[in-house]
Amino acid sequence: MGEEMYGKHEKEKEGELYALLHISPQASDEEIRKAYRQWAQVYHPDKYQSLQQRLTVSLTFSWQMKDIATENFQKIREAYEILSDAHKRQIYDIYGMEGLTSGLELGPRLKTPEEIREEFERVKQRREEEKFAAHVRPSGSFLANLSLPQLLNGYSLIKGMAMASEVQSHVSKKDTIVLSGNLAVTGESGGGAATAMLRHQASSVSSIEIVASAGLRSLVGFQTSRHLSLHSTGTLGLSVSLKDGSLNLSNTWTRQLSEVSSGNIQLVLGTDPTIAVGWQRKEEKNSAAGELKFGPTIFGASGHYTHHFSPKSHGRIGGRIGSTALEFEVGGGRRISDYSTLRMFCTLGVQGIFWRIELHRGSQKLIVPVLLSRALNPFVATAALIFPSSLYAFLKVCIIKPYYHRREERKTLEKRKMTLAQVLEGKAAAENAQTLLHNVSMRKKDKQAARGGLVITEAIYGNLKGHRKSVEEPVLDIENELPPPTLDVTIPLNFLVDDSGQLKLHEGIKKSGIMGFCDPCPGEPKQLKVSYSYQGHEYEVVVDDYSGLEIPQENHRRSGAFS
Repeated sequence: MGEEMYGKHEKEKEGELYALLHISPQASDEEIRKAYRQWAQVYHPDKYQSLQQRLTVSLTFSWQMKDIATENFQKIREAYEILSDAHKRQIYDIYGMEGLTSGLELGPRLKTPEEIREEFERVKQRREEEKFAAHVRPSGSFLANLSLPQLLNGYSLIKGMAMASEVQSHVSKKDTIVLSGNLAVTGESGGGAATAMLRHQASSVSSIEIVASAGLRSLVGFQTSRHLSLHSTGTLGLSVSLKDGSLNLSNTWTRQLSEVSSGNIQLVLGTDPTIAVGWQRKEEKNSAAGELKFGPTIFGASGHYTHHFSPKSHGRIGGRIGSTALEFEVGGGRRISDYSTLRMFCTLGVQGIFWRIELHRGSQKLIVPVLLSRALNPFVATAALIFPSSLYAFLKVCIIKPYYHRREERKTLEKRKMTLAQVLEGKAAAENAQTLLHNVSMRKKDKQAARGGLVITEAIYGNLKGHRKSVEEPVLDIENELPPPTLDVTIPLNFLVDDSGQLKLHEGIKKSGIMGFCDPCPGEPKQLKVSYSYQGHEYEVVVDDYSGLEIPQENHRRSGAFS
């Protein structure tokens, strides 16, 4: 749990304080002090106190400028106070501002990121203990076995049905109760079973499970698991049948072979002894698994490979061969909502030609196998493979994609309407900051232009795709009431150009934290588009929100653009 939380906070960390000071997350203490002094000179309120006496401006404007400077100077000072403190900076680097406001003890004993992480988890765990103890997780599945040959012969389409349900409840910090049951009906026969299990976390590396089942498979047993080493786990199980008193003993050893792969060996001794060897590999876009199983009455091999084409869709091929099966399977799935995934597979084997349709929603599953033909008919096999993909392609292009496209547009516009006040406030603060930067920015721009140096001619930050869409193809009337999802940041970027005619934005830092920037479209993907001139040539570059940027670069030159 700790590692998952750590990874989560790493992704959420946006480095806004580093952006405010325009420094790298790896900046030294001296670089932090230097950046603070530079920005303090720009935004120090005393600089604008006598503005009315030095310039011919109104008293109201003078006070406005001073208020803007005071607000931005406070941001700069707070950023410096955190980043110049070693303990606070470590916490911020790991958990962002949440870590600084969650009650972490900032005493001298917290010296390493590991100690800080442990303390953070301790605080969060204490706050969530009551919720965790009352947490209940239900899951279940429903299977409807259909047969077209049976329907064509004048019988019922439904060949059989089965359902299973499970509920897990944490009764204490270390104890969990699991209650489950299943029912199955095939033709005129059926059966079921009910199971209760108690899981006890004996220590951080071991657990014990006690299980009792009544029904078709009445038994009692226990199972214990333990981490044998950093990369190995062993499991031992023993069960006794209440019908005939037979014993079954199982041993499983699992080892992490690499960061993305693992292997396991399972030995079962009893009425049906077997030995199985398995292997799994899971990467960002691909996953694969295989297993070999042998016994006195059974042998077989199975495997499957899955490729994720996008975060929402995947394809899969697999197969089984052995004493009880010979089949090949191909199919795929697509996430149709935040909690639902629809899958479809076509299976060819000695038992016939099948479709299998699955709907997964949260921890619930609906599975519908459909027998198309008991014989391996080439025509039926070809149709079974081609028809689903053709139907899916048609539905995707003509119905699904347009529907989700319109839905996403509406959701985006609704989100923009909800965050309108936040965006307007952020843009007002960004414009105020740009007002203070304007004079220096223009002087730097004129100085660079006079010697043919780096001049930012236009810089746009935000959802560039959404901005083009709102200009070219307005979708809803409410969009005309909303500001564009972008912000002109030409002034702050010209301000950040150094005396040598270079501009550098650090990688891994969200750009909305830069002085004169803001987030013009919360929750949407953002990019920065920069058009600039250098030594008489025109250049243009687009970078993602967290990507670094160094200009000028020769590969940014516009093709066919000359002075």
